[in-house]
Amino acid sequence: MTKRLARGEVPIEETWNLDDLFPSVGAWEAELVAVEAAIFGVTAFRGKLAEGPGVLLACLEAAEALEVRLLRVATYARLQFSEDGTSPANQAAAARVGALGAKASADLSFVNSEILELPDGMVARYLAGEPKLASFRRVLEDLLDLKPHRLTPETEKAIAALGEVLSAPYNTYSRSKSADMEFDSFAGPDGRPIANSFALYESQHEQAVEADVRRRAFESFVRGLKRYQNTFATTFSTEVTKNVVLARLRRYETATHMLLHRQQVPIETYNSILDTIQEGLAPHMRRLAGLRKRVLGLDKLYYCDIKAPLTPEDGEAIDFEKAGQMILEALAILGPEYGQVMRSAFNNRWIDRADNIGKSTGAFCASPYGSHSYILMTWTGTMRCVFTLAHELGHAGHFMTAMRNQRAANMRPSMFFVEGPSTMNEIILGNHILARSDDRRVRRQVILQLLGTFHHNFVTHLLEGELQRRIYALAEKGMPVTAKLLSETKGAILKAFWGDAVEVDEGARLTWMRQPHYYMGLYPYTYAAGLTAAVAVNQRMRQEGPPAVNRWLQALEAGGTLKPMELLQLAGVDMTGPAPIQAAVAYVASLVDQLEASF
Repeated sequence: MTKRLARGEVPIEETWNLDDLFPSVGAWEAELVAVEAAIFGVTAFRGKLAEGPGVLLACLEAAEALEVRLLRVATYARLQFSEDGTSPANQAAAARVGALGAKASADLSFVNSEILELPDGMVARYLAGEPKLASFRRVLEDLLDLKPHRLTPETEKAIAALGEVLSAPYNTYSRSKSADMEFDSFAGPDGRPIANSFALYESQHEQAVEADVRRRAFESFVRGLKRYQNTFATTFSTEVTKNVVLARLRRYETATHMLLHRQQVPIETYNSILDTIQEGLAPHMRRLAGLRKRVLGLDKLYYCDIKAPLTPEDGEAIDFEKAGQMILEALAILGPEYGQVMRSAFNNRWIDRADNIGKSTGAFCASPYGSHSYILMTWTGTMRCVFTLAHELGHAGHFMTAMRNQRAANMRPSMFFVEGPSTMNEIILGNHILARSDDRRVRRQVILQLLGTFHHNFVTHLLEGELQRRIYALAEKGMPVTAKLLSETKGAILKAFWGDAVEVDEGARLTWMRQPHYYMGLYPYTYAAGLTAAVAVNQRMRQEGPPAVNRWLQALEAGGTLKPMELLQLAGVDMTGPAPIQAAVAYVASLVDQLEASF
């Protein structure tokens, strides 16, 4: 059986360099203590924000500086936990920064409360009277927008102090997944046992060429999931209940309205994305499923088969260095400054690509202000990995560009926009390769990966969004959220989408257990929103060239200074209507057409 490495056995070149954050654990420890002491520098302003715009400016600058330092120490601990969640030291560090974050949030809650207690029109007069406050305009206006939903200062402080408790569903899920869950090995083609884990299944076994390997791996994976279904259902239920209760306390119509308000997204747009894509995309994905079943010679297409390689070249290994060169060449269209960020990521160990025991599954990009981005993934040498890497580099390019042009308070845009820059890089990469190759095998491989991108964002994450929509609606009516309800609801969603094209079995119904996004607000559907926007902007890039590229870079540079719909309008996309969504679905249809014609 292939042995999974412990973290200390991983080659250093396959890991990220956390020394760029802190040169040692001791240095991190010292800064953790210093950050806690620095909280007083902000609380010294308590009770004084009505004294004038200069005082408010000084307070906001002090709070921002503290938050930058806090994010840096929190990121260091989070990345260490992500690289090995089995380590007691990493678990303890994550708990310590969680406690510090809760303390800071509680102690600093007075800032927002005092601003909202200012007389009507006072913030506008402060902005007019102190030019330097202009860089905090978005922060202040967004805060005022929340005024009808703020509670008393004492209540807000209490809620902030419970930050660790309110984060418990996500933390419980993450720690169980990385440190506790174990999966049985399964027999390989030669009869020898093959190791299985969350990371190995999702990054390797799910795309195995041999149907027997995929299905045995899936059986092992499902057995492991079932052992935790009630625990994970409880964490899911707690997350939903938390948001339903908070929404009622804050006088929102529903939890969905509260979560969308934070994203600055109209509920009509949210529903339009979920409805339009599901209805329009299902026929084309069923066609793709039928093609996969026919080409692979399967009597039935099970859920574990929907990502199976269609051709031998789809399973060919690609080394990391070659992948990096492909990505750099493709993204050159975004200009030299963006390209320098990409080169730094490869040259300076921003990317953790090893597989080891205790490592977090999936992929993410962390970008603490004042430092650089860090990317986590598990590299298995597939073309899917190449596109995943391009995706995470899109986050890095976005946040490093915003960081270079905005202060910390204005760096991050709404969650609704965040997945646009990442999926944009996948579209650019795919079109770059297609434009330069007449090789039928290469073109078919890239079309499959582009369809994989759409499957990930328009199917996997979108149907997660549909699950959230249904579960929140049921919870608002008092329905208990149990493992049975989650599996039945997920199964019904999958059946409605796939029809008879895919066998929706027990393992498919348990896919609600596979993602952490349920614990991040209404995050899943935003992947579809981001990819929709990316398709629209990329089409303009291909038609107009540099002018469209420049508009996109301006949107990245803007960071969070604009609302998400305004950012997209800056890039040339109107997401208030269904047209971009319909265009993206039509693009998927064209890819399926091309793939069918290639066989």
